[in-house]
Amino acid sequence: MRKFLLLPFAIVCLSNYVAGAVGSSLFYDRNVPQVVFGASEIRRAYAAAGKSLLESGIDRATADTSGIRIAIVAGPAESARLSASFGVAPMKNSQAQSYAIRRQAHDGKTLLVVFGADATGAMYGALDVAESLRLGSLAELADSDHAPHIERRGIKFNCPLDARTPSYSDNNFAAQQNIAEMWSLDFWTEFLDEMARHRYNVLSLWNLHPFPSIVKVPEYPDVALDDVKRTLVPMDDTFSHNGNDMVRPDMLAKLETLKKMPIQDKIAFWRTVMQYAHNRGIEVYWFTWNIFTWGAEGKYGITSKQDNKNTIDYFRASVRETVLTYPLLDGIGITAGEHMEERKDAFAKEQWLWDTYGQGIADAHKIQPDRPFRLIHRYHQTSQEDILDAFKDYPGTFELSFKYAIAHMYSIPNPTFIQPALPNITKLHRTWLTVRDDDIYSFRWGNPEFARAFIRNMPPDDKLAGFYMGPDGTVWGREFISTEPEKPHELIIGKRWYSFMLWGRLSYEPDLPDALFERTIAKRFPEVPAARMMQAWAEASKVFPEITRFFWGDIDVRWFPEACLSHPRAKGFYTVQHFVEGETMPGSGVLNITEWRRRKLSGAAMDGVTPIQVADELAKTGSMTLRMVNELRPKQGTNKELRLTLGDMEAMGYLANYYSAKIRGAVDLAMFDKSGKPAERESAIKNLQVALESWKRYSRAYTVQYKQPLLYNRVGWVDIPGLTSKVEQDIDIARLWAPGTVPDKLGARPADTPFRK
Repeated sequence: MRKFLLLPFAIVCLSNYVAGAVGSSLFYDRNVPQVVFGASEIRRAYAAAGKSLLESGIDRATADTSGIRIAIVAGPAESARLSASFGVAPMKNSQAQSYAIRRQAHDGKTLLVVFGADATGAMYGALDVAESLRLGSLAELADSDHAPHIERRGIKFNCPLDARTPSYSDNNFAAQQNIAEMWSLDFWTEFLDEMARHRYNVLSLWNLHPFPSIVKVPEYPDVALDDVKRTLVPMDDTFSHNGNDMVRPDMLAKLETLKKMPIQDKIAFWRTVMQYAHNRGIEVYWFTWNIFTWGAEGKYGITSKQDNKNTIDYFRASVRETVLTYPLLDGIGITAGEHMEERKDAFAKEQWLWDTYGQGIADAHKIQPDRPFRLIHRYHQTSQEDILDAFKDYPGTFELSFKYAIAHMYSIPNPTFIQPALPNITKLHRTWLTVRDDDIYSFRWGNPEFARAFIRNMPPDDKLAGFYMGPDGTVWGREFISTEPEKPHELIIGKRWYSFMLWGRLSYEPDLPDALFERTIAKRFPEVPAARMMQAWAEASKVFPEITRFFWGDIDVRWFPEACLSHPRAKGFYTVQHFVEGETMPGSGVLNITEWRRRKLSGAAMDGVTPIQVADELAKTGSMTLRMVNELRPKQGTNKELRLTLGDMEAMGYLANYYSAKIRGAVDLAMFDKSGKPAERESAIKNLQVALESWKRYSRAYTVQYKQPLLYNRVGWVDIPGLTSKVEQDIDIARLWAPGTVPDKLGARPADTPFRK
């Protein structure tokens, strides 16, 4: 463990330093971990190009005479001092994470200086230099100043710690495969390095009740769990969607030990992870749902009952010890649900949360009064008024959190759900955005135009504390669904590198030009024309926002666009009749089919995007994507990643064609429903036959690269080829359709009501 802690500080040193002895020199403070990481990335870029690089302390930078000098400077005082010594302009921004790059060239020699407002800013500037070296654009690196557009840019990571302390997503294939990875330093070092490269600076770890796996509480010592265990009982789709049966007796009766690990080793492990994260400029938070007592249930009289005083005392002590045990833990996020009662007494939701989390943090604050500690309270299943009243005495930064696009970030770039809350959000209690990605579990997405627009539409700084992005239906650990897996299995953040790059880099700096992404693609895939590859990628990626804004299911249980599916206890597979009756996304400006029909038949104005226009856009997306993929395929050579990326695009192209034809079939059926004209039914049948052929092509493209069936905790079993029979049944639905089936005005969908938002 001690050796591991020293790794971020390890550097290549030359004992016999001679100024000007090599063509390039790098100067930095080797005592600042973030700067050391930035310097290591520059070193890697030089090594990849087969070039030597001499490294030394920052104090030697002004005296060196190398052909290329690169200096990394952290902190305002040192930056001001060295800007004068180098004779370059000082940095303009003092905001945390800001940096400046200064270039000076004369007599055939070049000086590049990175000034950081703090260590993280200096690291980001060094990463810019390393990127320019990799992309061959160092000569174009000019004077520039940079500051974060969004202060905190995070990952939402549902963390499956153990069968006894599960996360919200553990009854799925990915979670079960990733339990061991949560206790692997190799995983976290790779993951955190990738986060830093993409400019993410928040890691939020979500678990129903993590305390037994991460802390030992003096008053409740027997709650702490040794070792890491996974159940041998197969998972299924019968679990509830509020976490209250995520641990079942039969699961606990059949456990396997994945790793022998006493609780003290677990504590040391997470301390190491948090230290590594901070060495990459990344804050760490634990988020919980409530009230869950997995791992503690039945010990010391602890239950999940809201009025159990033993439970309240246990939670308060656990929170206190978590704060004290982890000096580098930046905060905790809490939820007034999924397992809390609506009460109006001394055990009301917000009173309970204050008595446990609020008081627990306050207890730690008395012991460590100078310790900053942020508490983030989700809006979920509660009200702002109740929250602020209960937590008015919180001794630190207290912020809120809003589910920004509910479960579907890939919908419209300006979700409107937060608008009613915005007037009540102040600088004192800013909000975080939970940006849920429960649209795409398999594919490599990449559309800079959409990401840039989404980011620019987020609330302003005085309302926005930051965001964290991630799914509930799967786990962003290592991927285990590929038919051609790497060894070890590839990280999701590595597989979907372009998507993570877009969201991370653009949320730091939305004005980044597309030229940077094109150059990055060119470096990664030199076999194909980068501009064409980037265009094909962006086009293929349009299918998910286009279809989700048209066919809206707010939470992940109600809509999984990869499979035209909801959970079996909702609707299951969405038929053509569901499309006729379906709603569009609020605020999207898209007309649903029944409203479009009403306006068309009454001669009213079409104030909005029509279903036909959506179908046309999807058809255009499918056609253009497949044409460009066919153009690029012959050039892919032996590049496996390029082949698989094109395979994802191909699958998305066929999926676009499927949805286009299905919408056309639904439109025809809606008109037949009113007119009874056989021609309209025949047109529906033909369109649904086209949809079936597109689905079959989609299924073939999908199963070439991904295993099936797969279990996801929010929609259950997903079997793309197995759903072909359901797609085929749409044709029979059209053949047997009786006019007058669908009224002009549709009521609520009762099958959806069991699921809580």
